[in-house]
Amino acid sequence: MPRPRFLPLALTATVAALSVVLCSCSSAPGPADGGPARVAAADGEAPRMTQQEMNARPRDELRQGGTLVWAIDQYSTQWNPVQADGSEASTNDVVKSLLPTFWRSDAGGVQTPNPAYLSDAKSELRQGKQVVVWTLNPKAHWSDGSPITWRDLQADWQALNGRDPAYKTATTNGFDQVESVVRGQDDFQAVMTFKEPYSEWQAMFNNAGNAPLLPAKYVSTPELFNTSFKNRIPVTAGPFKLESLDAGTRTVTAVADPGWWGDKPLLDKIVFRAYDTGAMPQAFADGKVDFYNNGPNTEGYRLIRSTPGGEVRKAGGPNLRHLVLNGKSPLLEDAALRRALIQAIDRAEITRTDLAGLDWPYVPMNNHFLVPSQHGYQDNSNGLSRFDPDAARAALDALGWKPGANGVRAKDGKELVLRYVAPAANNLAANESEEVTRMLAAIGVTVQVQTVPAGEYFDGYIYKHDFDLTSFSLLGTPFPVSNSISTFQRDSGSNWAQVGSEALDGAMAEAARADTVDEETAALNLADSEAWQVAGLVPLYQRPAIYGVRKDLANIGAAGLGDVVYENIGLLK
Repeated sequence: MPRPRFLPLALTATVAALSVVLCSCSSAPGPADGGPARVAAADGEAPRMTQQEMNARPRDELRQGGTLVWAIDQYSTQWNPVQADGSEASTNDVVKSLLPTFWRSDAGGVQTPNPAYLSDAKSELRQGKQVVVWTLNPKAHWSDGSPITWRDLQADWQALNGRDPAYKTATTNGFDQVESVVRGQDDFQAVMTFKEPYSEWQAMFNNAGNAPLLPAKYVSTPELFNTSFKNRIPVTAGPFKLESLDAGTRTVTAVADPGWWGDKPLLDKIVFRAYDTGAMPQAFADGKVDFYNNGPNTEGYRLIRSTPGGEVRKAGGPNLRHLVLNGKSPLLEDAALRRALIQAIDRAEITRTDLAGLDWPYVPMNNHFLVPSQHGYQDNSNGLSRFDPDAARAALDALGWKPGANGVRAKDGKELVLRYVAPAANNLAANESEEVTRMLAAIGVTVQVQTVPAGEYFDGYIYKHDFDLTSFSLLGTPFPVSNSISTFQRDSGSNWAQVGSEALDGAMAEAARADTVDEETAALNLADSEAWQVAGLVPLYQRPAIYGVRKDLANIGAAGLGDVVYENIGLLK
């Protein structure tokens, strides 16, 4: 696919990226006999990147009013989605209804300006430097009555540019390439000058890119950025406004904002209710939930199809299921050791057992940035993607990890015993932890599984890097580099494996500067080669984008590379 160039409103499709947004996501055991559904799925091709199932309908076919109950998998404590502790899919689902997005993304990733906030945007060269001029809709304002101005863009840049480590950011998302943001012709125009070219400038202030605009009033200092959205959402500027946050019931209620200046929301209310992912399918079948992300949940897939008034909506997308090896854990600091462990894990078998019973191909993913069937996808692992337990044993022997009397490998008096943290009520994580435990035991490595409450999994363990091994999903965006950089960049708040290299950082930076899709793809594949070598994040497969939805709901479902326009979600007449 083509990509944006530095031209006025360069609204072209882009290759998709893996995002820093996290999803624990569940599965359920597949059919015991591995019947026809499994065979059909295994023989299929990887889904294409432009699929979308949203029951798209024009607004005049939908009725005014109604409540949507939307199941999310975490009740957040941090509602700033670009703060390191807020980069969860559930957090983004909520705040996208409440905060500004400058862009709309279609099924193919084509970006168009959102006129509710953006009157014009253009990228041009001035004296050899890239300059983006953002012209804002003067009607746009925060819920406290203050207008949205160039100062909000400036404050977001200052918070996200990476220069002050006191800002605990999930991503710098291109802001680190900006040297200044100044006032334009009036308060409703911001002039952004880049120190280096940044091809994905449309990823800025973009909900599809998981980077909505935040108010200067609440992000202008590190303390404000890190704490203003802690256990609260202090201000909004979207089609919906906050009615309540209820930690007791793990529920967020958003209601249509009468002060909204754009198209009137069709729904009266959206209730976001947190469920353990394993409980979502039954809640849907019982009529307690209208919409939820089923993912690779076999039992949920069956329940959706058998629920009166319910239907499956699914699509391809840039979503990744993966394992994480924490490189800062005392036993996992050696990259050579991590590479040996990867070779001992049969990712194809994990893929088959995770996805058994789903109408989805069992295709392992051998690239950290591109999914199977995507332009430029290739295996750059130099053999590390191949299941080879004999090579793993030989590598561990060479590293001095020798089998002890009990069969467990040890070195310098320390046994190779690793802790796998998995969220409760999540059969996908349970299957993966069980498989990894069995596979590593075969080469003399002991894995102890620690099951933790699902609601504490991210806040209590992942964000604190309190694990040796774990697994969860990364959900993608229409941008091939912007949200991937922070996942792999050294010292990034979103680098869950806490490993990296100068070569990997350099390859990602080169991808961000690329002028053509072929140059970008070449840089991404070089970065992928380096990612295999640092051996922290291990791709498993392209995660199915499968949702359970009430049939009478329109403009919501599996968005692919698109985004959900919350004011257009509605019920059929």
